Amino acid sequence: MVLVSPVISPDPTSPHKGSLIVNFPPESGCESFSVPLQPTEEYLKNWQILPNITLWTSDMDAYICQSEPPIARTPSEILSAYFGKSVYLLYKGPRPRPVDPTTDFPELQATAVFQDGYPLLVLSEESMGRVEEEIKSRVGTMGVREAWKDAKVPIERFRPNIVIKGGGPFAEDMWEEIAIGSETAPGITLVSKCARCLLPNVSPDTGERDPAVPYKILMKFRTGIDPADKMKPCVGCNAVPAASGVVSVGDVVIVRRQFV
Repeated sequence: MVLVSPVISPDPTSPHKGSLIVNFPPESGCESFSVPLQPTEEYLKNWQILPNITLWTSDMDAYICQSEPPIARTPSEILSAYFGKSVYLLYKGPRPRPVDPTTDFPELQATAVFQDGYPLLVLSEESMGRVEEEIKSRVGTMGVREAWKDAKVPIERFRPNIVIKGGGPFAEDMWEEIAIGSETAPGITLVSKCARCLLPNVSPDTGERDPAVPYKILMKFRTGIDPADKMKPCVGCNAVPAASGVVSVGDVVIVRRQFV
């Protein structure tokens, strides 16, 4: 799946704000397609809606995406051919999907779409630098191959929405609320640490899973951080924005509140 390449193509002149273009490896035999980025309510009336689908423990609704412009096969048919089983490409329906409350925010009221758990994930470059230091210090042990002596772990493996720089390794662990761009920007609350699974071991370039990196190393120095799951290693913080907004590369990050 990591070899499928989605690209957002913004278009402010379009009623749908642009397109999501999906490309496949050349050898797959699957053709590229595009779907509206933010289809209008009128446009969605032409899409079939599935009233009950399940993501983890969440029950929600979703539309079956159609390509724009139309092509011979639907997006779902193309993806089904690629994966070798029947799948749908879906766009979140109108029914809200509440997120789970957290230890620090037991009364949390927020929603997500198809994210793993929360709308945003905040991670710093310095945190990734610390992870790489730990990996290099264990080359030749714990199944860490010699290639990691010089190789870097792409931050994309951890799937952050917002990447920050300048606070120091794992500074984000202590932040409760930040704003990006200006003092008056909508707040972003860091509601919990992100407990990690084995997915960061998978290369986004090849789809191959490393037997040790980074999970085994994270288990050595990043466990016991999430009070709700002390046995899992944590990297990055799950976050909830107070409102919609635009962030840009190079924006200043203001720390409004820190955990004590």
